[in-house]
Amino acid sequence: MARCGHRVKITANGNSVYAKVVDECDSVEGCDEDHNFEPPCDNNIVDASPAVWDALGLDQNVGMVDITWSEE
Repeated sequence: MARCGHRVKITANGNSVYAKVVDECDSVEGCDEDHNFEPPCDNNIVDASPAVWDALGLDQNVGMVDITWSEE
């Protein structure tokens, strides 16, 4: 949870946006009730708001796209 409250830079399709981290889940164990019971997932997954998708020019209907992210 060290990233919570901090910004990360997300890049896709040559566009970049800064987004605030609001929570982190354990990718191996999945998430608890406070985090919507998300199932386990691959490492290094970013679940972004519709505003982030729009800012990056991504189609939200695709579901998953390749991005890069870095800490500020």
